[in-house]
Amino acid sequence: MANPPEIWLRGPIHGIPHLLGPVAHALVQAREDVASSVAGVTREALWMRPNGAASAGFHLFHAAHALDRLMTYARGESLQDEQLHALARERSGDLDGNSADLIRLVEATVDRALRQLRCTPEASLLSERRVGRGEHPSTVLGLLFHAAEHTTRHTGQVITTLKIVSGTRVPT
Repeated sequence: MANPPEIWLRGPIHGIPHLLGPVAHALVQAREDVASSVAGVTREALWMRPNGAASAGFHLFHAAHALDRLMTYARGESLQDEQLHALARERSGDLDGNSADLIRLVEATVDRALRQLRCTPEASLLSERRVGRGEHPSTVLGLLFHAAEHTTRHTGQVITTLKIVSGTRVPT
């Protein structure tokens, strides 16, 4: 049986406003790619840092928590203590977990993001938002786009890092 096409070629995602379809497609693709590439990976392989690069486990943790933070800013809200604690853990490197737990973390975070997208009126996309302690300027659309591209960037790093640590040849 042939593999299904990539998410963006499968049509609209139910309930997602048309202008946010590309954001939803990217997040769902990342969720699928994480599940298929990380399932069954050993804890040791998850946390290996080839040549000092960030581990696949770090990329999974960071992708999920950064997505959560970006979606918070898109709602026009400030980060909560739990989100700040996760950010501090990322910065300190105080991370651990197994593949199943990290897959669930990514999946749950993407699911929350999709629920938020379903509730985001297209008319709000150009509304101004402020990001971080520096209150850097953005818009709802800018944050949602960055959430999607940032999540896919780290998903690609997970896949590549796992190929490197498993000794799999990466095609050139």
